[in-house]
Amino acid sequence: MRNITRALLLLFSLLLAAFTLFFVLDNQQDISLVILGWSTPALPLAIVVLASLVLGLVIGPILVGVASVRGKRRLRMDR
Repeated sequence: MRNITRALLLLFSLLLAAFTLFFVLDNQQDISLVILGWSTPALPLAIVVLASLVLGLVIGPILVGVASVRGKRRLRMDR
């Protein structure tokens, strides 16, 4: 059973890596973002999308943690 789980995990990892590689190779057009008058240098679309994904994966758990701490603090104050 342990070997099947490892094999499935390896297969999933390889498929994810292949999907990421195909995504990056298909999205090589350069784009420049403008945010509040500040413009970024021209970067490939794939880098912008992957950077946004990583940023969301970092910020999301931080916001959930802050909300959790606030909720626990509010529960303690209500007692």
